[in-house]
Amino acid sequence: MSAEHPAIIRNAQVADLEACPCMSAGDFRQTLCARVSAGARLSALFARRKAGESGGRLYAVLAMPGSNNLGLLCCDVGDSYPSITGDCPAAHWFEREIAERAGIRPEGHPWLKPVRFAGKDVGLTDFYRMDGNEVHEVAVGPVHAGVIEPGHFRFQCHGETVHHLEISLGYQHRGIEDALIGGPDARTIHYIEPLAGDTTIGHATAYAMAIEALGGSRPSARAHAIRAIAAELERLANHIGDLGALAGDVGFLPTMSYCGRIRGDVLNCTGVLCGNRFGRRLVVPGGIMHDLDERLCKDLLDRLESIERDATDAIELMFNAPSVLARFEGAGTVSHELANQLGLVGVAARASDIEYDVRREFPYGIYQFTQMPICTWSTGDCFARAYVRWLEAKQSFAFVREHLRSLPAGATRQGVGELAAGKIVVALVEGWRGEICHVVGTDQSGRFAFYKIIDPSFHNWFGLAMALREQQISDFPLCNKSFNLSYCGHDL
Repeated sequence: MSAEHPAIIRNAQVADLEACPCMSAGDFRQTLCARVSAGARLSALFARRKAGESGGRLYAVLAMPGSNNLGLLCCDVGDSYPSITGDCPAAHWFEREIAERAGIRPEGHPWLKPVRFAGKDVGLTDFYRMDGNEVHEVAVGPVHAGVIEPGHFRFQCHGETVHHLEISLGYQHRGIEDALIGGPDARTIHYIEPLAGDTTIGHATAYAMAIEALGGSRPSARAHAIRAIAAELERLANHIGDLGALAGDVGFLPTMSYCGRIRGDVLNCTGVLCGNRFGRRLVVPGGIMHDLDERLCKDLLDRLESIERDATDAIELMFNAPSVLARFEGAGTVSHELANQLGLVGVAARASDIEYDVRREFPYGIYQFTQMPICTWSTGDCFARAYVRWLEAKQSFAFVREHLRSLPAGATRQGVGELAAGKIVVALVEGWRGEICHVVGTDQSGRFAFYKIIDPSFHNWFGLAMALREQQISDFPLCNKSFNLSYCGHDL
């Protein structure tokens, strides 16, 4: 295989860890940038240090829509390499993490600020400043009034207009990726499920797919269908909850109140499905832990009929209100071109007219047999991010109903063999926020040599920063909620 071409793999397909062509740093950079320019998406970029040696190995995973292929690249570098960010802005956050975690410096990177704070000096970093007699700085956080995790937002303003927003995260870096090395063991699933507390099904599914690939397990169609039902319920609960919160941010109380209750109703459906409203301990390697019988399916269908009717009334009331539209439209706009450059994923990308959804481009599980139309909007503003949520929610209602009525037969769980040694697997899942990526490599004993996780929030935080440029600072809560990114999903 030519050094200018990545190794081609499929979603959740095992490959030899050493079979990935090891390029020169120059070829690595050129190949990555050329593929991204041609339409590929940078799903992962990370480094592994060589034990007892200087330098390390860079890995990149490229998602190539339209081909069902993933590209895997690697190169060996010393203590530094030429930065990729200048030609591929989507690499910006990744390269900061590489410098921070592996101590390998991307030379020419615009600003290697901490992505996460580990150990001492938490929160101590330089911030961009604008000087001028009429320029002022506004700092928000890291401690907030709500029951949320810490994150610091620093605005450079002229009057009410925001010229620059800098986002500093990582105040509760948990060291999960390091803790996973040497697994899997009894603790592993308990690290995976709460990676981002509202995305239990998404991350558990990616983990299960990786383990099944490495262990030679093929879950039944029934198990895949129930996993997908749970995933769409997770999407419904969060999208409806977000729409209610957006209504609250603009003072539209009817929708806010109703959606808060309706979100709880959807979570209760997940509770009926598996005994836990967030889906804990439902998805496991080899399949699922809880089955659905005819009675439970009917119960869920009855609940969903009522939930969809109430959600439709509450949410369409909001979208028909001129006062709401006046606040949503034009606020926090991210253009199609900028969203593409930054590598945004999920709702944030589709609201800027980027047709990318893992369920269609790299289908897995039951999505291999069910086409999910991609919901997009073109304006890239708060309205678009809200409306795409509602379009996706309506599709999720239809999907869950269809599959509850036609669950295939089969066992709920298959055995998983010993994990293959010296292998690598990439598992992509469309979580409710967007693309979830788990990259797992095994050592010669079949244990985790490394485990890299990219939550969709990691791609999208910089998008929020750009959305505030030349916006009114009073629109920050609305813009922030329209992205609704995860602190803990970022602070792994």
